[in-house]
Amino acid sequence: MPKPKKGARLGGSPAHQRLILSNLATALFEHGRITTTEAKARTLRPYAEKLITKAKRGDLHNRREVLKTIRDKGVVHHLFTEIAPTFAERPGGYTRITKIGPRKGDNAPMAVIELVTEEYKPSAPKAKKKAEKPAPAPAAEETAVEETAVEEAPTEQAEEASPEESVVAEEQPTEDEAHAEENEGGDEAD
Repeated sequence: MPKPKKGARLGGSPAHQRLILSNLATALFEHGRITTTEAKARTLRPYAEKLITKAKRGDLHNRREVLKTIRDKGVVHHLFTEIAPTFAERPGGYTRITKIGPRKGDNAPMAVIELVTEEYKPSAPKAKKKAEKPAPAPAAEETAVEETAVEEAPTEQAEEASPEESVVAEEQPTEDEAHAEENEGGDEAD
């Protein structure tokens, strides 16, 4: 059994709230935008987006699930054939809430909730932006100085042999050592 939401409900009872949201969703899908109170718009947004996600899947099971909440078959057909294909590439965020002035009679905060009609343009991954950012011009000069120091360091290390190479070097004399030994041996013989 679903846990009822805490606090005040739209309309008083849970059944009345479900009917209000169903009617608001029907009107939203039929007209594309509706004007209602901010509280109703904020409650309707996740409700309508879940219905659009079901419509994007487009199979019979999801159509029947949507028909449980939206009783008008014409609106459900419109949702599945016209609205859902426009959101095929969009991963979410199908609706937009725009606040407008207060209602004249009771000063209730009003809002317009509408389906997003702009083409979806995926943005570049944010990880690339962070990699490009820390390369200011003064730092480039410092890195150039560091690069020259790094280039000189391997030449020094190349002259010094590692412990493993020194063991191998002791076992087999290099050409210079062999030549030096020959010369020494030749000098002693003279």
